[in-house]
Amino acid sequence: MRSSTINPDFDQHKVKPKAPKIEELVNSVKSVMLATINEDGTPLVSTAPYSRVGNEFQVLVSFMAKHTKNLRDRKTVSIMFVEDESTSKQLYARHRLTIDSEAVLVEKTNPLYDKAIQDLRTRHGKVVEVLDNLEDFIMFNFKVIKGSYVNGFGSAYFVDENLEVMEHRRGAHGQHNIDVKK
Repeated sequence: MRSSTINPDFDQHKVKPKAPKIEELVNSVKSVMLATINEDGTPLVSTAPYSRVGNEFQVLVSFMAKHTKNLRDRKTVSIMFVEDESTSKQLYARHRLTIDSEAVLVEKTNPLYDKAIQDLRTRHGKVVEVLDNLEDFIMFNFKVIKGSYVNGFGSAYFVDENLEVMEHRRGAHGQHNIDVKK
């Protein structure tokens, strides 16, 4: 019979968190995972290439994709940047940034649209020009509300709307969060 305790001598208070490298993670990936909500309330996970203007993220997506309707109709989206499996030393401790955000449609007349399209072209090439000219592609901007960043065991953080670390998260078994800004 297996014990429910992984290691009885493990003291989570002795675990030293690694310094957050949020910018490094965001810059290392070209696409973002999207968690949206279907009409019936069920979740839908998908992915799309992204651009970044300031501390907000944009996607150019087709009307034919289920996530586009979800973004348009419900506006709530969780986005995730995740370390590539091939570069991760430990899959359970993969570096990841999860952001709760609000999806806002970006009209082609909005100056943000041009900035995001330029960033998409730089990051993803000429295919963006083709997609931008198709009638069924529209852009959403993700306004960051809050998030969490994990970069190893015992190394998890809450982040604010500016993608800055607010505090270090401590385990789920009653340990307290530690304010890292002190």
